[in-house]
Amino acid sequence: MRNTIGAALTVSSLLVLAACGSDGVTPTVTVTATATATLSTAPATAAPVVEKRTITKRRAIPFATRKVHDPTLAKGTRRVRTRGVAGVRVLTYRVTFTNGVRTGKKLIRRATIKAPVTRVIMIGTKEAQRCDPNYSGACVPIASDVDCAGGSGNGPAYVQGPVRVVGTDIYGLDADGDGIGCDS
Repeated sequence: MRNTIGAALTVSSLLVLAACGSDGVTPTVTVTATATATLSTAPATAAPVVEKRTITKRRAIPFATRKVHDPTLAKGTRRVRTRGVAGVRVLTYRVTFTNGVRTGKKLIRRATIKAPVTRVIMIGTKEAQRCDPNYSGACVPIASDVDCAGGSGNGPAYVQGPVRVVGTDIYGLDADGDGIGCDS
């Protein structure tokens, strides 16, 4: 019969077993290597904090301008027929923050709240009629000869009267000399 009294002791990374021999008196020592786990004293790294937010922004939509030629306006004249008005667009984003720093941005919705109104500008193309400065009340064209409309003259240009002679009556429109031409 074997009597064994044993004790285990870990020294460094060795396991030392001491026991009494088969005679009960002589000690027997057995040494074996063991693996020991070491606990780290450094703090464990925390998982990153990820936060997702929905952000909405309003943006102006600029209006366009269209130019239209108008034969009823004198050449070189400009007139605004329709005022331009900017539109409004709403943009919705999904924004990702990691540890408080923006790491992503994705457009998830675009909606037009108010459409822009196009500005329309009329540009005159009508040739301005040049009038003789010797007459007022009606435009007497500058030509080689001007006669009263509906009269017996042969033109090539005509004027619808009456016209007031304010300078020299170079076309002979005031036949009776009263200062008013084409009055009959």
